[in-house]
Amino acid sequence: MNIMKTKILSIIAFIVMSVTVNAQIDRSQMPKSGPAPKVILGKAEKFKLKNGLTVIMVENHKLPRASATLTIDNPPKLEGNKTGLPSLMGSLLGRGTSNISKDDFNEKVDFMGARISFGSSNAFASSLKRYFPEVLSLMADGVKNPIFTQEEFDKEVTVTLDHLKSDEKSVTAAARRVEGVLTYGKNHPFGEFTSKESIKNITLEDVKKEYATYFKPNNAYLIINGDIDPKDIKKQVKTLFEDWEAGVIPESTLPQVKNVKTTEINFINMPNAVQSEVSVINSVDLTLGDKDYFAALLANQILGGGATARLFMNLREDKGYTYGSYSSVSQSRYVGRFRAAASVRNMVTDSSVVELMKEINKIRYKKATQEELENAKQNYIGSFVINAQNPSTAARFALNKEIYNLPDNFYENYLANINAVTLEDVQNAAIKYFRGDQARIIITGKGMDVLKNLEKNSDYIIKYYDKYGNPTEKPEMSLPIPDGLTATSVIDNYYKAIGGISTVKSAKTVMKVYTASIQGMAVELITKTAAPNKEANTIKVNGQVYQKQVFDGKTGYAEARGQKKPLEGTELEKSKNQTMPFADEAYKVGKLDRIESVNGKKAYVVKLNDIEAFYDIASGLKIQEIKTIEANGKTTQVPTVFSNYKEVDGIKFPHKMEQANGPMTLNFEIKEIKINQEVTDNDFK
Repeated sequence: MNIMKTKILSIIAFIVMSVTVNAQIDRSQMPKSGPAPKVILGKAEKFKLKNGLTVIMVENHKLPRASATLTIDNPPKLEGNKTGLPSLMGSLLGRGTSNISKDDFNEKVDFMGARISFGSSNAFASSLKRYFPEVLSLMADGVKNPIFTQEEFDKEVTVTLDHLKSDEKSVTAAARRVEGVLTYGKNHPFGEFTSKESIKNITLEDVKKEYATYFKPNNAYLIINGDIDPKDIKKQVKTLFEDWEAGVIPESTLPQVKNVKTTEINFINMPNAVQSEVSVINSVDLTLGDKDYFAALLANQILGGGATARLFMNLREDKGYTYGSYSSVSQSRYVGRFRAAASVRNMVTDSSVVELMKEINKIRYKKATQEELENAKQNYIGSFVINAQNPSTAARFALNKEIYNLPDNFYENYLANINAVTLEDVQNAAIKYFRGDQARIIITGKGMDVLKNLEKNSDYIIKYYDKYGNPTEKPEMSLPIPDGLTATSVIDNYYKAIGGISTVKSAKTVMKVYTASIQGMAVELITKTAAPNKEANTIKVNGQVYQKQVFDGKTGYAEARGQKKPLEGTELEKSKNQTMPFADEAYKVGKLDRIESVNGKKAYVVKLNDIEAFYDIASGLKIQEIKTIEANGKTTQVPTVFSNYKEVDGIKFPHKMEQANGPMTLNFEIKEIKINQEVTDNDFK
């Protein structure tokens, strides 16, 4: 990997990346809120089958469509060493029944242009009105008569394990996992997480038992809405679902969730992190319909509910620390949660914590402005009115009234209750639910880059955890470099590891063809290099040349979409100083900066200008490069991970490269490598 190639890959990432009305208004006065708009919700009809299934029907004849949603309202339960069992069971529903094969089932659904899906505690079906009776029948068959085969079970286990493997290096996945563990505890259903070990503990018999025990109608709700005749639906539902046998759902006792007594930092070290995941979290006792429910919603809207809220305006618009910062307060009959978060650059992690806590404490101890409150109200009122137009809204509201035991007029009075919230109500809700004094500040990031400033600039105690939520010691910041070891010796050792110094030096030209898929687009990167510093890169997207960059050893240019621009200034000097076909030769004049752990492997870090190259101590192979890019006053680190080394004509090359660009990861694989062939001087013209 070299300077020009890093730039090219960054360019690839980039590929995927009102009318004003004049009026005479007195802008010195805040407009007064008008009366809450009247929202007419569809009327819901309800009945119950003998097996306990509650059915809710809502007519809406705007479109010739209908849908059915089944919700099984079982309380959360601890899954223990078989965590992931309900999800695995749910994924196997709909793969054939005792009456129809999987292929025939899917063929019928496709023919009707319908949608049918299943989950561990739900099912859904939707189609045109004329097909709905048959679609509902197929859904009922999938719910009542599933067949769980060893073949499908084995397939799903493999898929689940592959997904878990892909998440092993994910900083975001680790952050969310540990957030659950620390907020709720491992002995709480909300704190459990699926692991490779727990999936391997699950058998096909476990799946069958899970279905037989918990997938029952006596704790379930079936919502049917759309262009329906309630009388016909009632008959059909009775015919299809009355023989679904009820059962005794085992009771589950949940442990009490407690917040920390004093706010603390919980740090999870992820050496591969190029940015920190920062969240401020505390559990809350908030349920839909509580007296201060509406005040909590508006307090959160003011704090972090969108792109005009305080967190976003501070951390992104003012400070430029992140692409966005938001907060949420979730209600639950069991235990809710407040969370304020941002993904920030490593070097501003400590500053981001300061700003997050400043905004949380500010809304608690100082009243919001009337303008902020009115804007928050208008946001909720607008969203509510728009959502009320959706045919499924009335059915969902009817379900909520059943589950939460809400008064019949709860949603009719929803907007009036929003409008009734005062500034005092907002502040009281913030004090009660946004526990800046009893919160966990959970940071998942690269300790090497962020801990020094975090320790220096924070008044909070710091506790350390691994990526599975287990307590650990403070991570090692660096290891002593052995006496006499230099950047030159690290690079020479790398050459030995990939085939020997003489073999490497005999490679005068190298051509590589990389392939990748970005949002469905086929991308091909062709690099041609020649000693001492010539390089040509061509990017093709779906077979068409998108960009080209060439350097002939003295001059060069970049060409994109017919526009040609010569290399100048810093870029030209960097190209002159690079070494080809192996960029590592240039790193010999760099600095052997430190020893650092990368994904569990200790690596020498050689630093040259804006690039850090990581060489595995054990194997000698290069496993990562990080390029620091400055643009628009902001500094960003772009990491590239190298793996899957394979030998070509006596030299080992990494055949897989992963480059992280913000939330997206580009995965490149080598399609072809040619040494000392198919590269000529014409390639650099």
